[in-house]
Amino acid sequence: MKNIESFTVDHKRLLRGIYVSRKDSLGDRRLTTFDIRMKEPNREPVLDVPPLHTIEHLGAVWLRNNAIWGDKVVYFGPMGCRTGCYLILKGDLESKAVIQLVRKMFVFIANYSDSIPGASSKECGNCLSHDLPMAAWEAKKFLIEVLTDPGPENLEYPA
Repeated sequence: MKNIESFTVDHKRLLRGIYVSRKDSLGDRRLTTFDIRMKEPNREPVLDVPPLHTIEHLGAVWLRNNAIWGDKVVYFGPMGCRTGCYLILKGDLESKAVIQLVRKMFVFIANYSDSIPGASSKECGNCLSHDLPMAAWEAKKFLIEVLTDPGPENLEYPA
């Protein structure tokens, strides 16, 4: 069985950042999947489920309501390994093109203090698994340490 592309990335050398995970064609459209890596794989603790779930809710709502990018958002959600999230956007894009978008999303999450959108038992399949203070803490950490001034090592997968 052929390995999937994301398993060919050297996770021993992968840093936190925004990476192009893959590009796909869907009819005449291009889709770009971004790896928003908030934790260094196998070198630091992964994101706990409740804050990651909250990041998913806040990020998805913010992205889909973004005046410029909202209609280009296909998906935003957590990685199974809990080291970050995937963002799928319409278009043939590179990491540099979405730095501002991702930065603004994490500013929103870091500063959000209202009720979590879509977090009622009617709207969410696991409404008790949220943690807004830790989501804000994780967002602020990623924002300050990575998104403030990402270098090539935070935007391109290690060779």
